[in-house]
This record gives sequence, C-alpha cells and structure tokens, in this order.
Amino acid sequence: MCGIVGYIGPRTAAPILIEGLRRLEYRGYDSAGLAIQPDSGHLLIRKRQGRIDHGLAHLIAESPAPGSTGIGHTRWATHGPPTDANSHPHTDASGRIAVVHNGVIENFDRLKARLRAEGHEFVSDTDTEVLAHLIGEEMGRPIDPGATPADTLLRAVTRALREVIGTYGIAVVSADVPGVIIAARRGSPLIIGVGAGEHFVASDAAALVAHTRQVVYLNDYDVAVIRADGLSVTNLGTDTAQVQISRLEFDAAAAERGTYAHFMLKEIFEQPDTVRNALRGRMDFNEATPRLGGLNMTLSELRSVDRIVIAACGTSWHAGLVGEYLFEEFAHLPTEVEYASEFRYRNAPLDKHTLLLVITQSGETADTLAGLREARRRGHRVLALCNVVGSTIAREADGGIYLHAGPEIGVASTKAFTSQVTVLTLLALLMGRIRQLSSARGLQVLRALEAVPGQLEEILAQEGHIAALARKYQHARDFFFVGRQYQYPVALEGALKLKEISYLHAEGYPAAELKHGPIAMIDAQTPTVVLAPADGLMEKTASNLQEIKARSGPIILVTTRGQDALAAQADEVIWVPPTLDPLYPLLTVLPLQLLAYHIALLRGCDVDKPRNLAKSVTVE
Repeated sequence: MCGIVGYIGPRTAAPILIEGLRRLEYRGYDSAGLAIQPDSGHLLIRKRQGRIDHGLAHLIAESPAPGSTGIGHTRWATHGPPTDANSHPHTDASGRIAVVHNGVIENFDRLKARLRAEGHEFVSDTDTEVLAHLIGEEMGRPIDPGATPADTLLRAVTRALREVIGTYGIAVVSADVPGVIIAARRGSPLIIGVGAGEHFVASDAAALVAHTRQVVYLNDYDVAVIRADGLSVTNLGTDTAQVQISRLEFDAAAAERGTYAHFMLKEIFEQPDTVRNALRGRMDFNEATPRLGGLNMTLSELRSVDRIVIAACGTSWHAGLVGEYLFEEFAHLPTEVEYASEFRYRNAPLDKHTLLLVITQSGETADTLAGLREARRRGHRVLALCNVVGSTIAREADGGIYLHAGPEIGVASTKAFTSQVTVLTLLALLMGRIRQLSSARGLQVLRALEAVPGQLEEILAQEGHIAALARKYQHARDFFFVGRQYQYPVALEGALKLKEISYLHAEGYPAAELKHGPIAMIDAQTPTVVLAPADGLMEKTASNLQEIKARSGPIILVTTRGQDALAAQADEVIWVPPTLDPLYPLLTVLPLQLLAYHIALLRGCDVDKPRNLAKSVTVE
C-alpha cells in the first residue's frame, strides 16, 4: 500500500499522475514512482524514495517522461525498507510490464522461490515484484489464435492473480499493449474515474475528483480493461461483472486545505458543521425520535435485536466504546465492543438476534471488512457507520448510516470521531424509543444534540488558551488521560491523538484504575489530563484528581463551565459548556484534539502525515 493513480487519454500523463499522488499524500507513504507509456514502444520508469516534492518531482524535471498513458504509486512499506529499489512501480523480468500494487501477497515467498528456480532474478524485497514477474511469465506463454494484445495482457493478469493469496489493488501497463491499463482488486479499494475521452484509476476518490465526479467502484475479483474511450469489467469468480457509474458526493474544494495551516486543523474547526450534517433531517421533534434512512430494517426487526456487537479499529473503536454506553443507557441493550482485528478470527457466539455494527471512516479498513464478511457468512445482519459513499463496507453491509462528514484528509481522525458519536447517539436513541425510553427523555436528548454545534464553536474559541497550554507542556515525555464512564473512551482517544501526531508516550485510563498500578508513574514531570465534566460521576473523578495532586502530578482539567471549586484543584483548566451526560464526549474530545495538534506543531512534527501511519489501513 498505499496510493494508486492511473491516467489514459489525450493529455500528458505525468503531471496528472503527480497531482493525483499529491492528493494521496495524506494516506502516508515513504516513496513514490511512475510508469509511463511513451510512443516509442517501451516504458519509462521514474521512482524515488522520500516525499514527492523532494524526490519524484525533481526526478521528472531532470528526466521527463512523455506519454499519455501511465500509472503512479505512493508506497507505505510492508515488504522491505523504504529504498529506491523497493519503490513502485515494479517490472517483470523483461522490463516491459509495470505494476503498482496496494495490499499484501501472502504467498509471495513460495512464488518467489519457484520463479527463482526457473531463472528469474529480483531487484527488490517486495511482494509486488513477484506479481509483476508472474504476469510477465504468463505473457510469454503461447498466444490464443485471434487474441488482441489487450486480450493477451488481460489473460496474463487474470492467470497471475489466480496464483496469489492475499489482497491487492493493482494497475498494470505493458510496453507491448499501448493505450491500455489493466486494473484489478481484491480487498484493497480501486476506483475508475470516467471522463470525456479519458479515464482515471485511483485507490481513493481524492486523487481524481479534480478531473471527474463520475466513477465506477470495482468489486472484489473485478478486473477492468481501461482505454481512453471506454472500459470493460469482468470478474475472476463469475466471469461477468456489472459496470455501474456513481457520482462522487464531494468536490475538489472539499479536499483542499484552504486558509488553514494543516488539514487536521481545518477538520477540527469543521466539526460544528459536520455534526450539523450528521443531524440534518434525522431528528423528529414531534415524535421525539430520530429518523434514520438506510438501515434497511423495519421497526419490528430493530425491536427484535437483543444484543449488539460493535467491531471497529483505532479511533472508530473509541467511538464504539461511547456507543456501548449509549445503547445500554438508552435502550438497555447488552453491547460489546470488539477490535475488528480480533473479532474476525474469534469464534464468537452470536445468536440470531445479535446485530453487528461496524464503524469505519474510510469504509475500506481490511480488518473491519473481514469482520463484516464473517458475520454475514454466518447469517447475521450487519449495519455500518461509514463516511465514504460507495466504499466497500458501505456496499456490502445490509444497511447503515452515512456520517456526511466530507473527506477527512488528516491521518489522525478528528471530525469522523465526533460524527460517529453523533450518529451512534441517534441510533441508540432510536433503539431506546422503540422500546421503553420516554418521549420526554427522547425530546431532551434531541434538543441537547441540536445545541452541540454551537457549543463546539464555543470550545473552538479557546484555541489560543489551549495553544498556550501546549507551549507549557510540550517538553513532557509522558502524559496520562483519565475519565470515567462516557469520558473513558475520550481519554483513550485523547491519548491516541497525542501519540499519533506528536510521538509522545501517552496512556488513557478509567480514572479509578490509575491507582491500580499506573499511578506509580506519576511525578512532577508527568501531566495528567483529567476529564471531569459536571456529570453524575464528577465527584468520584475529583477524588482521583486529588490522588494525582498528592503526588505532585501537573493536572490539566477539562470540566464544565462554572465548576470553580473543582477548577481550583487543577494547574490548568479548559472549560466546556453544560450538556447531558451522554453528550459530553462530543464536547470534551475537542480540547484534546487541539492540545495534541499544538503540541505536535511545537515539536516540529508533520501533523497531517505522521510517521509510520497510513490513513486507510487496507492490510492486516
């Protein structure tokens, strides 16, 4: 992995490919490269370790690559360290076939050993080069009578793919088949952009939205033959495939940074609007209940659910933890939250009335997708909370709810979290209202949700104060984040944000658990962020605050405006407006995002593209 771009049409390919790769930089990468088909019957390969502007762009300037067909890639290392040799594209033994690849070929070592025994030599450590050699080997086999060069390349790619085990999103070009790109996917997203006399390939819509909003989403085992004037798609399993053109719901401007210094800061400040978008048209005040289209379940079917299992990864898992409290409080439904990477391999006992709820920003997270497929294989209904229309998880789930947060470019998720929690609140409230939850409580929650966007704007007005706190604590080496009940997942999320973008060690704990071991780490150099809004457990959390203070630990308190007595016990205070207990996570997470952002900025970190991380994790 991590990013794929392809172009075929009348224009010069290289500038389009480099522009597309730049739009995918947010996904995280360590090298970049292109393969261009010129008119002279060979391939021009340009690739280099490092950032695009520091490597590939300079290389293209020094050694131009003319041609109107090409493929490009940004690599996030899985096999072999970041080097020029390990960068994509990779070629076959003849150098006349080039492949870019996202995913992992799990049996590459056995295939590589077989090919070496047959005389193949390899120049990289990657699994992708093995796939390129397999395709090249198939191209050398006898040609079917009457087959066109494109037919021969398609046959070679499909035969090679039948030999591999693992996941892939690939684009292939051949010097012997001008004006053709072959694209295929299994478990790793791939999109074809449809233009006027030109076509595009990308692993993410952000790479092509500046050129077209008409796209075809490839399904698993689809193989596409793409030309400037059209495309055809077959499927390795069924030998047929249906091509459906969809329209992207966002434009290029939504994926631009605008006047903000970083995408992450822009997305933090977008949260009042993204929460509004998540709520828009979904609140029925007359009936004191949410109205959620897309669930594809009747009220009777929803009422028959007697257990919910939530599967997610990373920040989405933290949102799921908030959801656990929400479902239990509003609907009295037993709820469990699983790491999708563990759930997919467990033989978890799920009875027929269990609903699986998967949460994902990208809709392509490999572990979450695998959990969804396993649950559906066993006959369970799966709903998805997803931000990307047309993504694999959105298409394969039985139903779901879109977040409508717009493209999230920063690797460290911010606005997706608050949108996920907002939608989880609506779903939990709906499940409660069709059971025992009163209309008075339902209306109270809806009114409080309606007020959240304005309250988020109040918190954003404190950015200067939070930036000052960041300056004070930027040199700390360790942080603790603590909270109780609804605030515990927020503590985990706050610690994750700080780790992701500032590379500081940070841990989140239930506040009461600090004294069961971790408090041994507290000293005058270790700040603790205490989440203690004016909820039902504020006084309990206050006692934990005292335990930290007794050990000289600096305390950054996040609490509700007006709690002056509690604030007097802390070294620093960040205020949030009052709301209902279940809605405080939407407010208290915002200061933690800003704190992490400003600490990372002061430490000179790459906020939008933190080291070693990728935005959409499409491998195990």
